[in-house]
Amino acid sequence: MSSFIALMRQDVVMAWRENSAGLSISFFMIAVALIPFGLGPDLKLLRDIAPGLVWVALLLAVLLSLESIFQADLEDGSFDQYLLSDCPLEILLLAKGVAHWLGIVLPLVLTAPLAGLLLNIDTPSLIPVCLILFAGSPAMSFLGMMGSALASGVSRSGLLAALVVMPLYVPVLIFGSSALSQILNGADTDEWLNAVLLLLSIGGAALFFGPLVAAAALRAFLK
Repeated sequence: MSSFIALMRQDVVMAWRENSAGLSISFFMIAVALIPFGLGPDLKLLRDIAPGLVWVALLLAVLLSLESIFQADLEDGSFDQYLLSDCPLEILLLAKGVAHWLGIVLPLVLTAPLAGLLLNIDTPSLIPVCLILFAGSPAMSFLGMMGSALASGVSRSGLLAALVVMPLYVPVLIFGSSALSQILNGADTDEWLNAVLLLLSIGGAALFFGPLVAAAALRAFLK
């Protein structure tokens, strides 16, 4: 447990020290801020397409950070120490996935209210919007971790990881956008709760399988 917490804390600190989190947040906010300029003064249109735009901008911002999950550890030989550690590699990778979520994805979700205001989302809807993004956020980290591990050791691994992960993000994008659309259209809680439960289910599956797939990919690469 001490190894788990120490690695998680180290990666969260590194995400901010190396500015990976700041870069992702800046990209997210700039992307959202530029969209109204492209659409013109039609605020109704902006609000109608806001659910999809928020999710797409968020997923693209997360993609920017995927290369950083394993890159430093591969370059400095830390993974050799992980393999020799008493703690299973899968548990250590779980710590790295949680750290990515805490250090990068969660701060992105917390900036969503400001992004929502830029997209003409009503103030009372901002809290439910954040809750839906929060429900889908674990899947972004752990699906991304799988793609990053599969692309490890390849030149331009960030681009390859993005290509691997984007199809996996499609269900998150579909259910997340559906839930946001229902909220903005005034639907009852029961109507969008099913989409939230599906997002949580995807996140749970990614939380379980992500470290297993990543560990297998990294062991194959390091042999």
